[in-house]
Amino acid sequence: MNIRRFTTFAFVLAIIALIAGLSACDQIGQLLIPTTPQMEELTGEIPIGVVLPITGRLAAIGLRMGEGFELAREEINHSQLNGAKITFIIEDDQTDVQGAVNAFNKLIHQDGVAAILGPASSSAARETFPIAQQNQVVALSPTSGASGLSAIGDFVFRASLTADVVIPHSVKLTHAKLGYQRVVTIVDSVELVARNSDQVWRDALIESGVEILTTEVFQSGDTDLSEQLNRIKDLNPDAIFISALPTDMPDIMIQARALGIPYSIPFIVAQVSVDEVRAAGDAAEGLITSASWLSTADTPGNQAFVQNYTEKYGVEPSIWAAQSYTSLYILAEAIANAQSTDSTAIRDAMANLSDFDTVLGKFSFNAVGDTVYDPFMLIIKDGEFHPFE
Repeated sequence: MNIRRFTTFAFVLAIIALIAGLSACDQIGQLLIPTTPQMEELTGEIPIGVVLPITGRLAAIGLRMGEGFELAREEINHSQLNGAKITFIIEDDQTDVQGAVNAFNKLIHQDGVAAILGPASSSAARETFPIAQQNQVVALSPTSGASGLSAIGDFVFRASLTADVVIPHSVKLTHAKLGYQRVVTIVDSVELVARNSDQVWRDALIESGVEILTTEVFQSGDTDLSEQLNRIKDLNPDAIFISALPTDMPDIMIQARALGIPYSIPFIVAQVSVDEVRAAGDAAEGLITSASWLSTADTPGNQAFVQNYTEKYGVEPSIWAAQSYTSLYILAEAIANAQSTDSTAIRDAMANLSDFDTVLGKFSFNAVGDTVYDPFMLIIKDGEFHPFE
């Protein structure tokens, strides 16, 4: 696979222009990027491996992740005065577990990286995290959310809130407000994160005294879910809990509404981005979701992130971009705190990270390397995310 190294010249010019244009106004303090880690004792290039689904079914998510990584890399490199620069060695896992395994092995054994950003999916993380652990290379997955994966070892970390954290919180809030008593779940039987999420949904619902009428099953990539959705329609549940890859959710919602499942029956999901909401169109109206990030949140550097990303890429950033952007800042902070590119030193600095200011909020890792920060609860109204209140 090709090694892709990115330059920062264009972005530096953009930042200079932005700051110059804002220097005379009162808003400049609100538009500063997050505090950038300083690597005073380091010089030269710092190669970081990146494993993304550039092709395959998750390519749209991989695109947003790559954009988040690159924006963070440009900002961090621009802030360094001593010549230390982060470079990327990017590998396409092709939305395939074996592709991710091959990418990790190449980055570790051929390129000799000390740290890897990725993979994207929980299924890939389950197979690649043991490789990173065995070779004592730091791996930070920005987006994998299945429960328990970080416990594989002390060299692996995640920036995404996990199902066992997000889902019970979601059930508590939605059940209290909506008062649903009879619900259904629908689950992708192939993907790890979907199967794990469905189990956590059902456990949390049962604990809340909610009756689960049925669990309908499909496989990721299925294009016709009419049989499952018609059975759900006949049951007339109070709510529908979807556990699927984000890329499958728009089709599920569109088909459900087209088959006559009314908008009075809300969809509730663990996490979805603005891209999937746009793809679902009117079918996403009333969708309820937890979220690790919100474009309007008053978190450190968030306004600047949204503005700079939108100007650079011409679209609003998604959750996947925000988590990836944050992941590089976290890794760079660990390298700066360690003042070393030794993987063990980076691992120790990552484990000790606490209340680090990010666009996701105050960021820490727990004892097993999973993230700790407060999720948002949102509802789609008129095609936009709003607080679920």
